[in-house]
Amino acid sequence: MRTAYITHPSCSKHSMGADHPECAERLHAINDQLIASGVLDHLIHYDAETASKAQLTRVHNSEYVEWVFRQAPAEGLVQLDGDTAMNRFTLDAAIHAAGAAIQAVDLVMAGEVENAFCCIRPPGHHAGRSGASGFCIFNNVAVGAAHAISQHQLQRVAILDFDVHHGDGTEDIFHDNPHVMLCSTFRHPFYPYKGAGSGNDHIINVPLAARTSGAEFRAAVTEHWLPALDRFQPQFLLISAGFDAHYEDDMGGLALKEADYLWVTETLKQLARKYAQGRIVSVLEGGYSLHALGRCVMTHIKCLSEL
Repeated sequence: MRTAYITHPSCSKHSMGADHPECAERLHAINDQLIASGVLDHLIHYDAETASKAQLTRVHNSEYVEWVFRQAPAEGLVQLDGDTAMNRFTLDAAIHAAGAAIQAVDLVMAGEVENAFCCIRPPGHHAGRSGASGFCIFNNVAVGAAHAISQHQLQRVAILDFDVHHGDGTEDIFHDNPHVMLCSTFRHPFYPYKGAGSGNDHIINVPLAARTSGAEFRAAVTEHWLPALDRFQPQFLLISAGFDAHYEDDMGGLALKEADYLWVTETLKQLARKYAQGRIVSVLEGGYSLHALGRCVMTHIKCLSEL
């Protein structure tokens, strides 16, 4: 199976300061694991393109987009919120990260690849319509979903978010848009302290207690996500692929293992084959235990590419 692997050098130059957990070493850990496992050689490699302001403003207020561009520093760091900062490379990384999701959608829709993984940073799912949050500047997966609808005239796009944190920015963007279904599992109560009671018929929020096991996660997906997705019958699947629910990730507090990420990836592939002609784009979100992150992404990509 042909799987695109989309990244860009700028994503490793973005930095929010020494000892920040969302760091370039995350991408290096993924790349090292893909090389060591032999997976990287089987992927189709692309340098990410850039997202235009017009593409960003499909999901973000134009005032916010212009503000981010103005904040880009020539040196040092500029804080966008308490957790999110820009250095002189960040704007370039952010527009390439969002552009990767657009490019991946186009590649899959054109049939050049069956699916794609965007190995990018900064992540995106906490970025809402009008603000940065939680290490996120532009909502990469939302930009990709909006592109699928606007450019490819799709009517039903699903975003599946298994990051340990709720995809509150994605919900903010699509809460009133019935063309997009968001399914999100997340630890609660936990940052961003949202999502437990804000869902609707196309926003499927599934809070999980601290130390939730893989078996409980699988039950949540089976009982809550899958019936909703069967009703929705998505034409395209995008994954907010956060791996910080892994038991080795001290920041997360859940207890998933590589086998659980393999299971959820295969489950979503089956759903994509049923409704979406197999079309999947996966976009990196969280994951801060470097060894676990590398192994989990490798497992996820091996399943996508059927290696």
